[in-house]
Amino acid sequence: MPFSNQDGFLNSPLFWLGLFFVTFPLNYLVYGLNDYNDEQADAVNDRKGNFLFGAKAPRKHLDGLLKKIAFVILPFVVIFTYLSGLKMLLLLVFMVLVNILYNFKPFRIKERPPFEILIQVGYVTTAFFAIELNNLEMLPWQTLAYLSLFAFQAHIAGEIMDIEPDLESGKRTTATLLKRKNSKFLMLVILLLESFLVWYWFQDIVLASFLGVFALWLIFDVFIFFKEKPYTLPQMKLFGYAINLSAIFSMAWVLYSGKLLLG
Repeated sequence: MPFSNQDGFLNSPLFWLGLFFVTFPLNYLVYGLNDYNDEQADAVNDRKGNFLFGAKAPRKHLDGLLKKIAFVILPFVVIFTYLSGLKMLLLLVFMVLVNILYNFKPFRIKERPPFEILIQVGYVTTAFFAIELNNLEMLPWQTLAYLSLFAFQAHIAGEIMDIEPDLESGKRTTATLLKRKNSKFLMLVILLLESFLVWYWFQDIVLASFLGVFALWLIFDVFIFFKEKPYTLPQMKLFGYAINLSAIFSMAWVLYSGKLLLG
């Protein structure tokens, strides 16, 4: 998103270095720590154990993971600090700290609803990372607000699919407390708010319509198709592929249009 008004950034080595970092080392940190601390919940979760939804790893495969994560992350911390200075170092430390607070006791915010949803704002730090590394202009506050809402909505979707295994493993989430239908209503409210704000703030009819269609589907989901019924594994995989494809198309649109940079 921060590159939407930039020309020639694809020729920048910093862009590709940053993209690689976010794609692998940072993901290895985020989802490695998640798997390391969710062994019991993942063990009873049928949707886990694949490249679409993530690993289902036994403890013997998770032993030593923290050292591997540190080995992968630390060289990039040094490189990016050298390239961008103290502000970048503080940002990277904050990224690591957010994941520690989210996953590890005594904090383990992932089991302290509704804070496990609110802390998803940490994903927005990837935009700050891109801005700092590539010396770009700061995003408008409206864009940051939209990105935060999008992160909340995406996390709730995952929680809804995991209600049964989370209950079985004793994991507390907003979705296990609200139950399926109320969680879908919460997700629907966020989707409608996103759609309105994208239309009102940015006059982006395309993205607002896309979010509106998603919200319409959720209404059919709640009142007609699924109601309180859990999704089957094939259905969850279908939704997973659809969400990934829609994410790719929406990223292309955001980059092409540049509308979300207009505060």
